[in-house]
Amino acid sequence: MKQSAASTLLPSGVNVFERGWLSSNNILFEGADAMAMVDTGYSTHSAQTVALVHSASAGKPLGLLLNTHLHSDHCGGNAALQQAFPYAKTLIPPGLAPAVQDWDPVVLTFAPTGQNCPQFRFDGLLQPGKTIDLGDANWEVHGAPGHDPHSVVLFEPESQTLISADALWENGFGIVFQELEGISAFEEVAATLEIIEALEPRVVIPGHGSVFTDVGSALVAARTRLQAFTRDPRKHARHAAKVLLKFKLLEVQRAAMPDFMRWALGTVYFDLVHQRFFNDSSIDRWLEQMINELVASGACRMNGQFVLNN
Repeated sequence: MKQSAASTLLPSGVNVFERGWLSSNNILFEGADAMAMVDTGYSTHSAQTVALVHSASAGKPLGLLLNTHLHSDHCGGNAALQQAFPYAKTLIPPGLAPAVQDWDPVVLTFAPTGQNCPQFRFDGLLQPGKTIDLGDANWEVHGAPGHDPHSVVLFEPESQTLISADALWENGFGIVFQELEGISAFEEVAATLEIIEALEPRVVIPGHGSVFTDVGSALVAARTRLQAFTRDPRKHARHAAKVLLKFKLLEVQRAAMPDFMRWALGTVYFDLVHQRFFNDSSIDRWLEQMINELVASGACRMNGQFVLNN
């Protein structure tokens, strides 16, 4: 696991496992008697996630498991961790609790995005406006809609540490899925960036990428990207389609093109994005164009198969 220089500024007992882009970063808190973990990565990496927790916990039990939001790359390890640590209590943001209770992979977006997430339970809710004890500190829970309408971020005011999930990365923020569905949400992204700025974090643990301290530059980069997407929603839609394609390739590493196209054509989100933004050409031709752009960018290559460049 990577560790950035900024990680040395984190509060005592806060350990960040920086994962690749298929899995979200995991944040493990050392308590006096038990550990707590925020976000659990993608299901493909769940065995590695469990091993990381076992290795870092030094025999202490995992007492608490939290998700900032319920995208598959942030909660895909829940089921494995619940099995490995059956007494751990799992807390999720309130918005999708009924869908988890009834286990609806469509409402939870796993099926429409063509992603996987083993069924897990929850034991309580991460309510915005409340606080929660993690390790030796009290963390504030703030609503952070935009990338996901139900997402939260966590802030520890004494150390001014922010767990930003996908609301703010060092170079941007996550796809705004509601915009792809025809629901206005760029304004919510802007509002969440204002909330983050008002908190005045000194150090940020993002959902993906390294821990960072230059929050001002990150906010400028995020707002610049947001302005570009607001001016041209097709730019955001094109970016989103390529992210979803690359996410699948991160999972499978390589695929025969007919198989990959069959998966894409059977994935609801590609049809949705194509119909809303790019229906001036066939969906097959549009998907081929997105794949060619990924190849041209160096993200992957064609070598008899569609292969991820590592």
